[in-house]
Amino acid sequence: MADTAAAAIGDFVAKNRDRQLRFLAELVKVPSDNPPGDCAPHALRTAELLEELGFTVERHPVPEATVRAAGMLTATNVIARRRFGDGPTIALNAHGDVVPPGEGWTHDPYGAEIVDGWMYGRGAAVSKSDFATYAFAILALEALGQPLKGTIELHGTWDEEIGGEIGPQWLLEQGITKPDLCIAAGFSYAVVNAHNGCLHLEVEVIGRSAHAARPSTGVDALETANAILTRLYAHRKSYAAKPSAVPGIGCPQLTVGLIKGGINTNVVPDRITFRLDRRLVPEETGATVEQELRALIAEAAAAFPEARVEVRRILLAQPLTPLPGTERLASTLAEHASAVFGEPVGTVGVPLYTDARHYAAAGIPIVLYGAGPRSIEEANAHRADERLPVADLFRATEVVARALLELLS
Repeated sequence: MADTAAAAIGDFVAKNRDRQLRFLAELVKVPSDNPPGDCAPHALRTAELLEELGFTVERHPVPEATVRAAGMLTATNVIARRRFGDGPTIALNAHGDVVPPGEGWTHDPYGAEIVDGWMYGRGAAVSKSDFATYAFAILALEALGQPLKGTIELHGTWDEEIGGEIGPQWLLEQGITKPDLCIAAGFSYAVVNAHNGCLHLEVEVIGRSAHAARPSTGVDALETANAILTRLYAHRKSYAAKPSAVPGIGCPQLTVGLIKGGINTNVVPDRITFRLDRRLVPEETGATVEQELRALIAEAAAAFPEARVEVRRILLAQPLTPLPGTERLASTLAEHASAVFGEPVGTVGVPLYTDARHYAAAGIPIVLYGAGPRSIEEANAHRADERLPVADLFRATEVVARALLELLS
């Protein structure tokens, strides 16, 4: 890339810092907690703010029945397209829904307060910030006035926290968009080209209640559930010996995060239900892991033939693995990030799952890159006092603009 173009992008970002921060602050100030998932108001506010920047914005409301089936109240997706010429279409996807604030904040979670160079607020880092990153990167390209070959689309979706099925997946299935490449919201300096998948199973153990004075007349559902849990926890220890070959991923994980049941202290429990979360590394497939877990559960339950055990799949998110074409996208971003940040920036995997998998499932090469501190822990993502270094917002904007310029030149 010519030094003059890189300098011009840097000058544009520097001159528009206050405007970019005001844009992000307005996004943080409008709640979009999911659950409960009443996110259409935030989507419409985002569309208005983009239009104030000069974008033409499409609003795509998701049908109410589809929204309700996904467990949300309202959802609208937005797309802003910028066509520069004939060539590939690159999508930039950010999600505006956030987890509820929770307890322990020392700053207003909707205040967008800037203290010592950090903006505080729910979504400031994950991932309302990247609406600002991507929008101002596009504006920086336009300001250059150089001939480019292709189209850039800014995709705004509001269901990442519950799986992305009525956001990116819906937009792709409806044929509303069909990009050739995609960059999705990131949250650290690194470029991410792979991430874990996730399997949620619900296990229900059904017994028969009885008086605690005569427990033998009942079928203790908790006893059976205890045997199943013991078997699962013993199996979990084997995961430490199966690390992924992808840097940053680590090992498979299993957590039992929810359990309920029983009638009263003096009654043999007739029903116990628990849900487990199994994180899949990129080398695994959901079907194989699910089959393995179901076999373990059946094996443990076999010792209690009077109890009935039912296993239901709640969620299956496949891992993200690089597609042909991902390497060029990742290397271009990493090269410019290294130049802008003045330190080596590489490509890694992360041990969580994101909306990126929906683009990959449609055959679209995708990586994650956006504004954030060095790590998701520094950002306090999904914790109290979520925060973003404002300097890193500006630097990420430069990186994305420079990468897009190279990809579309």
